[in-house]
Amino acid sequence: MEILKKEHTIGAAFLAMPWKKLTYNDIKNISGKKSKGYIYNALSHLMHAEIISTEQVGKSLLYSLNLDSLQVQSYLGFLKEYTSWNEKHIPKQVIENISSKISTKFFIFLVSGSYAKKTQTKKSDLDVIIICDDFFDPKNIYAQISYEGETSIPIVHPYVFTKTQFLDMLLDNKENYGKEAVRHNFIFCGGSEYYSILNEAIKHGFRG
Repeated sequence: MEILKKEHTIGAAFLAMPWKKLTYNDIKNISGKKSKGYIYNALSHLMHAEIISTEQVGKSLLYSLNLDSLQVQSYLGFLKEYTSWNEKHIPKQVIENISSKISTKFFIFLVSGSYAKKTQTKKSDLDVIIICDDFFDPKNIYAQISYEGETSIPIVHPYVFTKTQFLDMLLDNKENYGKEAVRHNFIFCGGSEYYSILNEAIKHGFRG
């Protein structure tokens, strides 16, 4: 079901690298839209809604997300979840089954790895990341979903982190799985909370 408006389609251009400032040409290329009127009209709506702001750097006008805003985090979370659930190659019933085994009401559910890059084969596992509140033990959540994952088709390879653990990975100087997951993921639950963590990382220097 297609429910996204023009500004949502252009807003989705910021999803891959929310920390990056984009030029008009960047947005045009990422969105695949060719009409200047379409793009500028959508950008105007997004600026009016204070989703994005502009900055003149030399001769270039740069567009960036107002990621400090709770409204923007919710907006991005909706866009990312919507586009993720509409990815036809993702085994959505497996995601539903895994999610139903998690006892806590709050969690962020990401798909990463080859399925996020769309390079999966018939032999590929489905890499799943669960991010939970700090007062939960990731080992308990892993135990709740491990059997379901082992018996799923495709087999699910789960990773479970607390919010602090995931944030620490993003702020680590070394390359790690958290950074890779931020660069390539689909989000199926907890989108706004995910962008809240990402915003915190960006404020402390994370740039992908």
